[in-house]
Amino acid sequence: MTAPPADVPGSQTGPRHVALIMDGNGRWAQARGLPRAIGHREGVQALKRTVQAAPELGIECLTVFGFSTENWRRPAEEVSDLMGLVRSYVASDLNRLDREGVRVRVLGRRAGLPADIRAIIERAESTTATNDRFLLQVAFNYGGRADLVDAAQAWVDRVLAGEATGPLDEAALETGLSTAGAPPVDVIVRTSGERRLSNFLLWEAAYAELVYQDVLWPDYGPEALGDAVRQYRQRDRRFGAVEVEPVLAAG
Repeated sequence: MTAPPADVPGSQTGPRHVALIMDGNGRWAQARGLPRAIGHREGVQALKRTVQAAPELGIECLTVFGFSTENWRRPAEEVSDLMGLVRSYVASDLNRLDREGVRVRVLGRRAGLPADIRAIIERAESTTATNDRFLLQVAFNYGGRADLVDAAQAWVDRVLAGEATGPLDEAALETGLSTAGAPPVDVIVRTSGERRLSNFLLWEAAYAELVYQDVLWPDYGPEALGDAVRQYRQRDRRFGAVEVEPVLAAG
C-alpha cells in the first residue's frame, strides 16, 4: 500500500484515494454559541455532501476519521452524542449509499464498542459488500499506532499457529492493517487549520501528500474538496527519486 505507482515522475492526475481528518465541529458550534453536539450533527451533513462529491472528482476511495481511540477521553455526553450520530447516519443513508454503489468499510477496533454499534457496522458492511463504484472507509475507534500493533500481533498469531514463517517484512505487516486491500492513500486532508496527523493512517501516510485547509468541517463540501484535489495535482511527487534532465547530443 505504501509503494509508489510506477509512473511517479510526470504530470499529476488523481487522486484515487483521499483521506480526511474532519476537524472543527466543536469550534464551529462554539463560534455560534451552540452546543458541540450541534457542530457534530452539522459535520454529518458535511460528510454526506463530501461523499456525494468525491466520485465526480475522480476519487475512488474516501477514508474519513470518524472517532479515534483517544476520543473516549471526551465527556461521556459528547461520546454518547457521537455514537448516536453513527446510528442516525446509517439509518438515514445506508440505503442511498447502497443504491449509489458505495461500499462501506469500517476501520478500527470493534472490541469495546456498544453492541448495537457493532451490529450497525456489520450491517453497513454486509449490505454494501458487493458494491464497487466507490469505497467509503470510516475510521471508527481507530488509531494509527493501535492499528500497527494489531497488525503485528496478527502476524505473531499466524506464526504461533504455524500459518506463517520467516521474518516479518513490510508486505506481511501491511496485510494485517485495517486498510489492507484499499488503494494507496494519495493525499491526507485536515480541516480547521490544524497541521498534524493526530495518529491517523500513520503507515499509509508514508507517500501521501498533506493538505491543510482553513475551513471548519461543518462548512466543508464539494468546493473545498475540489480545492484539495487541485492542490494535490499541483504537487511534484517524486517519492525520493530525482527527475533527470535529458542530455542533448552535441551537433
